[in-house]
Amino acid sequence: MAREHPTDSDTPTTASSTNAESSATTTPAFRVTPPTFADRCGAFFRWLIAALACVWISWCTSIGPLMRSDVGLAGFGWTNALLFLVMFSCTFGFVLLLVFTAYRREGMCKPRNLTRVRPHTPTSATVCDSPSATTSDSPSTPTDSVSGPTTSVSTTGSIHIAVDTDVDVRNDSSTIAVHSTSPLSTSSSIHTRANSHAPENTHTSDIPANPTKHTFAFRLRPHCSRITAAVSRAIIAATSDWKRIWLVLAICWLWVPATLLAAFGADIYSQAREFAWARNQWTGVDQPYIGFFSFVPMDIYPTAHYMWPDQPTYLTDQHNIVLTVFYGGALAISRYLTGSNDAGLAVLAFLQWLFAGFCCASAANRFFNLPWLTRRSRSKDHRSMPADSSLITSTATTISTRITPYAGTPAGACARALIMLVFICCPLVLFATISLTKSPLFAFAFTWWFGLMYELYMTYAPRVKTSPILRTEVLPTRHITIAALVVSVSVMLISAKYAWYILLAQVVFSLLADRRRWKLYLGTLLLPTILIHGSIAALIASGTIISGDPIESRGIQIQMIARVAHENPNAIPQDARDKLAPIFNLDQTAQAYRPQDADPVKSSGIQSKKVSYRWRSVTPEDMDNFNKAWLEIVRADPRTAFDGLFAKSYGYFDIFDPPYVPMSYYIDNDYVQQTNTWIKYYDHGWRTKVADSARGWSSIPVLGWFTHGNCYVIFTLLIGAGELVLRRWRALSWHMPLLLMMGVMITAPANNFERHMLPIVFVFGFLCLMFHRDTLRRLDLPAIPTSQH
Repeated sequence: MAREHPTDSDTPTTASSTNAESSATTTPAFRVTPPTFADRCGAFFRWLIAALACVWISWCTSIGPLMRSDVGLAGFGWTNALLFLVMFSCTFGFVLLLVFTAYRREGMCKPRNLTRVRPHTPTSATVCDSPSATTSDSPSTPTDSVSGPTTSVSTTGSIHIAVDTDVDVRNDSSTIAVHSTSPLSTSSSIHTRANSHAPENTHTSDIPANPTKHTFAFRLRPHCSRITAAVSRAIIAATSDWKRIWLVLAICWLWVPATLLAAFGADIYSQAREFAWARNQWTGVDQPYIGFFSFVPMDIYPTAHYMWPDQPTYLTDQHNIVLTVFYGGALAISRYLTGSNDAGLAVLAFLQWLFAGFCCASAANRFFNLPWLTRRSRSKDHRSMPADSSLITSTATTISTRITPYAGTPAGACARALIMLVFICCPLVLFATISLTKSPLFAFAFTWWFGLMYELYMTYAPRVKTSPILRTEVLPTRHITIAALVVSVSVMLISAKYAWYILLAQVVFSLLADRRRWKLYLGTLLLPTILIHGSIAALIASGTIISGDPIESRGIQIQMIARVAHENPNAIPQDARDKLAPIFNLDQTAQAYRPQDADPVKSSGIQSKKVSYRWRSVTPEDMDNFNKAWLEIVRADPRTAFDGLFAKSYGYFDIFDPPYVPMSYYIDNDYVQQTNTWIKYYDHGWRTKVADSARGWSSIPVLGWFTHGNCYVIFTLLIGAGELVLRRWRALSWHMPLLLMMGVMITAPANNFERHMLPIVFVFGFLCLMFHRDTLRRLDLPAIPTSQH
């Protein structure tokens, strides 16, 4: 769609001879730019990618009933096709709604100038008799996350306009603030879009035509308004800084650690077992290592024996070595002091609960209150401003314009309440606060990092090379933000192994979008990644720890092979069988196959398990033939193979699919309720009731979607498609980790595993708030006088 701008007739004019003079000395503020062939091609590909995202969601939804009944793609019929069309209409219609709402707000579909001059009578209350009086029609009270333009008229002949503009409309729809002046007569007034359509006699709008009618409603209206205003003030006051937000979350979340103590699964016991075996080795205890009859912690995952160093070691990077040592050490201290792991589990859960509240409060504070607009920064601006508080100096022939980052407006009470409601009520958030697995810890650190990146996004100021009179001002990044970036990135790296992939990609995107702060991104994103990941790689290379088995990242291929072996074993070519024989026992693979989980095929678990993956005898040379054998099997029976692919990944994008492993699993599984010392006796029945209540809520149609992670994943993908169509490149540059995490979900061992979706769930409300703010940024370029020579 062509980007249209209002013509010169919509720009501010005066009622005196200044109008004719300015018409000869000003450049047009708006122009209609016809789309070029490259513009049309770019728009086509953007819409194509957005449509493909909708197609993927619709496809996963349409095959959902087939995968849940284990029928496969062979059962695809007219009902599934109809479901595909309905879902595509809904998803693509949602993207259209986002895009055209943004176009209307930005003035693309209905070009309209933000500021316009309308004459009014001299007796109006907006004009003062004093020659130095300044008037303003637009209210200064911030609305719900909308930053409107502010204009003021002075009888001294200056108009001060703070408008949002886009310097490079071809590359980004994000805006900056341009402060400019223009001569103006005292017989005119500036009206913004917010009040240009307001009635002239606003003081009579609330009086009913007939006082005898609607008396009760008329009397009730002021009371309701006062109640609403009081509630809004209370919400804003309760979320006015990160400490208050943290306090609100702590009060609302207090029942979780107080009644549930801790939530965990098999992973933390494996980490504790690793550390215990390593500690025994350090103290000289003789232990088995590699042997056919031996079974050590690395055999549980399992990790192929060819990856084990010659010198015995029992620490692995399966769950990230730093987190393993931290958890294992804490539980070892607990066993030394109390004789069991339970006290250590409770303490670790409480510490994570505190960390979760801090991360959510920090991110919410940045999105709600924009704390970089502090009194300190404002005082600096006031000290640097002239006595008349004018941001610019203007003469008949010259102008000095300062471009500053778009300041934004603090969020309103409604946005704050909705986002806080998700954090307070959603079971995904509540159970994650005390769940001792790597995914919740990564998710909370990611939420903290997401808020920090939003501050960098909002303080961005582009270079302006085409105009000699425009000067950009780069706000310095706060020291607390730099330190927080380093800490949040470090926590992400030590909690999830795939974090370093995401951070490396983010470094590239950030440098492309904001090259002026390249030192900041290299120092806060790249340097911690190199140090932490490089240190772990050095420990692996030296034989101090054992690396994770690469078979963990081949869940898709494993499930495709296992599906064919289970459904149609005769279709497997003999050559592929020969290549897979040293790696997998195909008979055991067929028996261990589960459509939604690749762990049984990988032989994960304790000793009583099917040996599908030959981790004891496989060699690196055998693994070199794995991809070739996989391709041969896919070519031999592509339909069955793709059944295995979609059965393992469709649930993340099917809004009707219930979670395969919900977060409530960590509340009342056997590890919590049975296989521990005393936690199982602490509110045993209450823990079951809480988990059953969460599962009951999850099973309610439509209302249960609020508790499903895939609902947030789907809408996040659609919002990303809208940002792509709208060419919000800088927003997309730091939202790409959300898309990369969707790729992590697809390659994860299990389908619709809710803990993998937690990062997207936690930041979804902030993403919606940011999209709303960006939509309300208007494209408005003031007229710039040129030199009269």
